[in-house]
Amino acid sequence: MTKVTIPQLQKMKDRGEKIAVLTAYDVAFARLFDRAGIDILLVGDSLGMVIQGHSSTLPVTLEQMAYHGRAVARGAARAHVAVDLPFGSYQVSTEKAVESAIRLVAEGGAESVKLEGGAPFAPTVEAIVRASVPVMGHLGLTPQSVHKLGGHVVQGRGPEAARQLRQDALALEAAGCYAIVLEAIPQELAAEITASLRIPTIGIGAGAGCDGQVLVSYDLLGMDAAFEPRFVRRYAELAEVIGEAAAHYLNDVKTARFPTEANAYSDQASPVRLAASGQSYGPGYGSK
Repeated sequence: MTKVTIPQLQKMKDRGEKIAVLTAYDVAFARLFDRAGIDILLVGDSLGMVIQGHSSTLPVTLEQMAYHGRAVARGAARAHVAVDLPFGSYQVSTEKAVESAIRLVAEGGAESVKLEGGAPFAPTVEAIVRASVPVMGHLGLTPQSVHKLGGHVVQGRGPEAARQLRQDALALEAAGCYAIVLEAIPQELAAEITASLRIPTIGIGAGAGCDGQVLVSYDLLGMDAAFEPRFVRRYAELAEVIGEAAAHYLNDVKTARFPTEANAYSDQASPVRLAASGQSYGPGYGSK
């Protein structure tokens, strides 16, 4: 199976082929998305909200990003693995940014890193790229700046804000970014920026004019029935499915319908694998 590389992503833009990106935080989802053909698995600091239950991405640490990156990398046979640089891991100094990026590659399974911010971070991008770590940029609604922005609100509205985003995108490209995420900006502006750049743009809440799209996988799968932002399309309703499965299990346990003889072991051991993959779930679990 051929790995998706950064040159291949560039060729996709050049020939007008859209790039599909999903967030992933563990090996199980990584394997499923990889087998489905997703081009980039983004280990997003969104895990702070969807995995850890925080109200923002700000509490996520570099160690946590490396931990989840390693898990995703184990499940990504084909997809490119990009890992977010979390808040505080690159803003303090260029040196710290380079060290953080190198750690995510060396310890976190990253094949590239993503950072938020425009022209002021161009020198940071240049330094990380010089250290042989590819960088994906992120403009528009940048969740690590949620307090500065006044919340999760659409960016780039109005002539001055749009002009600044255009300049930021060109600065990040010149600094060496291989792609840029455009989040929550007017679709007309996103399409204009996309046309002005040689490198791919990945949209989220930025319309169909971008070179690719990214969604938080938990949103795509409908894991939170109460979360319905305009930019998300649900492709499943797993919150309902999982809830029903748990309730069914609860009822079977309470009424002694689970486990049955089919789920129990006998005193005559005969080695047998639990699954075709040969995965083991603990000592002695591979036999009847």
